Amino acid sequence: MLSIHFIRQSPEIVKQAIADKRVDLDLDALLALDREVVGLKQQIEEKAAEVNRLSKSFGKVGKDERPALIARSKALGAEKKDLQDVLRDREEALQEMLWRTPGIPAEDVPVGLSDDDNVELRRGGEVPQFDFEIRDHVDLMEFNDWGELARVTEVCGSRTYALKGELARLELAVHTMVLDMLAERGFAMITVPALAREHAFYGTGHFPGGKEDAYHLPNDDLYLSGTAEIVLTSLHRGEILDEAQLPILYAGYSPCFRREAGSAGRDVRGLMRVHQFTKVEQYVICKDDPAESAKWHADLLAGAEEAVKRLELPYRVVEVCSGEMGLGKHRMHDIEVWVPSAQTWRETHSCSSLHDWQARRADLRYRDDETRKVHHVHTLNNTGIATPRVLVPLLENHQLADGRVKLPAALVPYMGGRTHIGG
Repeated sequence: MLSIHFIRQSPEIVKQAIADKRVDLDLDALLALDREVVGLKQQIEEKAAEVNRLSKSFGKVGKDERPALIARSKALGAEKKDLQDVLRDREEALQEMLWRTPGIPAEDVPVGLSDDDNVELRRGGEVPQFDFEIRDHVDLMEFNDWGELARVTEVCGSRTYALKGELARLELAVHTMVLDMLAERGFAMITVPALAREHAFYGTGHFPGGKEDAYHLPNDDLYLSGTAEIVLTSLHRGEILDEAQLPILYAGYSPCFRREAGSAGRDVRGLMRVHQFTKVEQYVICKDDPAESAKWHADLLAGAEEAVKRLELPYRVVEVCSGEMGLGKHRMHDIEVWVPSAQTWRETHSCSSLHDWQARRADLRYRDDETRKVHHVHTLNNTGIATPRVLVPLLENHQLADGRVKLPAALVPYMGGRTHIGG
């Protein structure tokens, strides 16, 4: 969320962000509503001040004048209450508009409408060349008896999966390897629930715009989260941290749930877009210094690249354009991994800087060491690893002609020394 003071002072910058991010928001209407709220508050203060003056003068007037003072005081009180009711309504409407006000993208973010406008920055690894007819990941799973896709659908519905045998062990091995790597990079592992209250989703910016993609448990008034970021952002809600505590580095491990409401017909085969998955999320809270924030963005992106390199997967890094980067994001990079069966790149990691946009929504603050002033922090996040999605390119890129899968060297110690699975 942007500061209302910033919006008042820099409306053209905010309007440009609204246009570049394709947000349906009338900033002029927001500012008009803000002026109305300010005016109502002033009127309420004036009514209260007049009531106070009448109260002070009550003992100084004669008895015959007192009924008129009492009547006037009651009338002012009623007028004040009416204004407060109107103010409450206008403040709620203003808050709804502020929830939907986008963060300001970095000046060099490419302006665009869709992922076709994303800019490729670099590639890593080699796209494999096969001299045999390849299997996709579902065929590999069926050939090696690594899952129960059809049966579990009968029990749990569409876009669900059950891994078994070596592939189930491989999923755990991938997560353990990445968690160990992040520990080496200074991140503290933290396990968080998938359940969260509504305010936590507003804090990250997933609500109000993404409610249709979240599972709601109405009896408990809780939602199932699609990323540990949602819980981690509100973990320090309402606290005032000391600058010495920053940066805070979390590797959040959690089950995740998404309805995938807007993805009908896209990447639905096998393990690509499932309703429940497991993810390690890199998460950073740092001080409100753009240079410090940029440093951590580069670190998060490097950590994700390292994970993909250890899995020996061909990948590319893209700068995400303004229309695809999300409401609150200042900058965003995706890592996309090559999927041989589809002959295309598929996103596996998203690295985002949000400056203080989330912190203002979630009330995340710190006191600086020098001036002892309180500031909002900056927040950043990036996927560490998410399964089963990454298993798709992992199986397909490392498959052999006989149906076995060669394990990347980094995973061998986590798989009991085995260099291959299947066959």
